[in-house]
Amino acid sequence: MNPKFSHYAHPEALVDGAWLQEHLNDPAIRIVESNEDVLLYDTGHIPGAVHIDWRGDLQDNVQRDYISPEHFAAVCSKNGITPDTTVVFYGDKSNWWSAYALWAFRLFGHTKVKLLDGGSAKWKAEGRPLTREKPSFAPTKYPVPAKRHDADIRAFFADTLAHSQGRKPLIDVRSPGEFKGEITHMPEYPQEGVLRGGHVPGAKSVPWKTAANDDGTFKSAEELRKIYTENLGLKKDDDIIAYCRIGERSSHTWFVLTYLLGYDRVRNYDGSWTEWGNMVRAPIEKGS
Repeated sequence: MNPKFSHYAHPEALVDGAWLQEHLNDPAIRIVESNEDVLLYDTGHIPGAVHIDWRGDLQDNVQRDYISPEHFAAVCSKNGITPDTTVVFYGDKSNWWSAYALWAFRLFGHTKVKLLDGGSAKWKAEGRPLTREKPSFAPTKYPVPAKRHDADIRAFFADTLAHSQGRKPLIDVRSPGEFKGEITHMPEYPQEGVLRGGHVPGAKSVPWKTAANDDGTFKSAEELRKIYTENLGLKKDDDIIAYCRIGERSSHTWFVLTYLLGYDRVRNYDGSWTEWGNMVRAPIEKGS
């Protein structure tokens, strides 16, 4: 095991490139690439990796919600995944979307999940193999999950409003400009999709990137504890909600708090700012 991982609360939730390269042909694992840019997979991916699109495969394309348990079972079956398969996620943007896909798998109760530290950029920087060949796996019969675990790891608008009013831990993981209300999207993106800027009253600004190194890998356990435990004052049994713009950057922070630091109850508000900033009469704070 990578020595860095041993200091995390759940070191088994991370793999590095060396481990994954040794397990490329392991039938017990399925490698899943999930990106912001859905065209990236076709330009070259890790051998044996399947592509799961965070939007097309995991979200209901009519109602703003996630797919049904029946649809999730179909996605897994199509990609040769069973409940016993360990799914290793990786992708672009320092694993934003792969963390999001991992979180969505957890919504349906699939607990055998791991993330490739550093994602696709680190894999490529290390000169590890890539291919354009799409793998083919025999379909499985993934049982339809009995329920979606929304109550455990997902927060809705009403939950977040109650957190704000109760002054419970709320973490805004967007950029400082978005938090202050100076912009409504990341600086390099079109400023669209939400009517007002600012943040949820009572939220603390801790951009997702504070948890990552320049190469996209996660910072050490000691560095993460300083950010979230010492500076932010989070306690292990705190009821924590994280949000961003649509839930992908906050999935990265959710992974850090849940798996790397071991906080007991962390929820991702996937409606995030595109819901809150457009909601009639939702309270907003501006400034730092």
